[in-house]
Amino acid sequence: MQSRKVILPIIFPALERNAQKHWNQAVHSLTLNVRKIFQDLDPEWFKECLAKFKEDESKEGETKAKREATWKRLEEAGMRKDRKMFKQILGKLPKKPSSAKFWDNSESQPPDNNNQGEEVLTQRSSSDGDSVSSVEVLPRLRDVPISEKQELFLKKLRLCCVVFDFVSEPQQNLKEKEIKRQTLLEVVDYVISSGNNGKFPEPVIQEATKMVSANLFSSNTHQQWKKNKTPEGLDLEQEEEGGSLNPSWPHLQIVYEFLLRLVASPNTDAKISKKYIDPTFVLKLLDLFDSEDHREREYLKTILHRIYGRFMVHRPFIRKTMNNILYDFILETGKHSGIAEFLEVLGSIINGFALPLKEEHKLFLTRVLVPLHKLKCLPNYHQQLSYCVIQFVEKDCKLADTVIRGLLKYWPVTNSSKEIMFLNELEEILESTQGTEFERCMVPLSRQIAQCLSSSHFQVAERALYLWNNDHVSSLVRQNSRIILPIVFPALEKNGSSHWNQAVKNLTENVLKVLSDTNPELFEECLRKFQEDQQNAEDNKKKNGETWRQLEEIVASKGHTSMEK
Repeated sequence: MQSRKVILPIIFPALERNAQKHWNQAVHSLTLNVRKIFQDLDPEWFKECLAKFKEDESKEGETKAKREATWKRLEEAGMRKDRKMFKQILGKLPKKPSSAKFWDNSESQPPDNNNQGEEVLTQRSSSDGDSVSSVEVLPRLRDVPISEKQELFLKKLRLCCVVFDFVSEPQQNLKEKEIKRQTLLEVVDYVISSGNNGKFPEPVIQEATKMVSANLFSSNTHQQWKKNKTPEGLDLEQEEEGGSLNPSWPHLQIVYEFLLRLVASPNTDAKISKKYIDPTFVLKLLDLFDSEDHREREYLKTILHRIYGRFMVHRPFIRKTMNNILYDFILETGKHSGIAEFLEVLGSIINGFALPLKEEHKLFLTRVLVPLHKLKCLPNYHQQLSYCVIQFVEKDCKLADTVIRGLLKYWPVTNSSKEIMFLNELEEILESTQGTEFERCMVPLSRQIAQCLSSSHFQVAERALYLWNNDHVSSLVRQNSRIILPIVFPALEKNGSSHWNQAVKNLTENVLKVLSDTNPELFEECLRKFQEDQQNAEDNKKKNGETWRQLEEIVASKGHTSMEK
């Protein structure tokens, strides 16, 4: 009674909140049962706790409303102060314009987008005087003769090198941001529609890569976004979709599209482009794979695949750099957003490896792909990783033993979902495994499968039993039944007699029937051995129990004797 008076006020708020709004129906039902037990034990004390809970909730609601009102007043005051300060700063700025402005937004309004005769962008240049000497109006690309398009295209690329701040100043320069977006769309369209106009000259490739570098590799677009992004500011829905979204995406998406079209265009000369899409450019591009924006990683994956296919001179460098990033992920950080995309690209690369496989590629399998199975975030990239590993085994069946032993080395102990992933991958590997390779690893593999069969998690046991549904795996087991069956038989027999899940019991009976029909003599021999082992275990248990009982009696008698003395 006294303990109830102490315990109930402590746990009552949690019980009441669970009963009101917990998302899980099972927890909700159990909470109502516990709540009813306390109410039946002491109705008066229960009512008192309920009244106290409602009073605390009411106070908390009032406090929250006051806090929100205070924050709102502070934000309004801060905005007024910021506007006043901004006006003071603008008043102190010199009248003379700088020599590298993007466009004139002080003396003229941005041109109308519907104007067919003039381009929406204007470049402002200054002379030695105090005022603007000229304003260059850029026409649209479609409105100029073919002879002038290339020069105009270069000017537009230079204008697009200006980078806006979408992080700390999202609501500023909105018109200018839209103007740049329209210009980016126009240069993308120019690359797409260039058709059979001949190869892009070197100045175009140079300016194009310079514009891409300014937009993708600048601190404004990525580093500042990561710096300003706080855990409190993350959107849970965005996290579920694959990370937070880059606020600069309205411009970045078009820049990525431009780069993709440029690399894939038949008018891009690989010999000229490799001077500018060089190892430094590729390295910076690979660094961007750590972006938390899944849309950005998708574009990067496609672009990297195009670069790898187009620029053969960069292939060894790309593979080596990706290896180093993966080494760092495995051995140091354990955190990287783009591992799945890396592995997807690598899957295509591995598919193109010539036979026989080079030693470099085999080392990549054993030192990178296999150790990737040990990380906690394996579910994020397991599908792509499994594809890469199976590609190796299909190309060289002798690697099956190495891969299977690697899986056994990193086999999860307490993570059931990872065990199911390992079993799925194992089945696909075994489908490509020849008998000679299977014989090398069948003993440790059978022991691990026996452990999975004995798992109390029904999905793990069920998945292990499904291996016998695979014709090739069943054939490998049948060919080596004299070695495999004695190892897995105890687990199968225990499942059939005492597993808590009926589906696992039924599957076990089916597997035992298949094994019995395949080799009845061996099955009977394993059954007798199992029964003998069970009987010996029971005898040993009785002996141990008797020994402990005798020891307890001796200790008790000695204790009684010492008490009498």
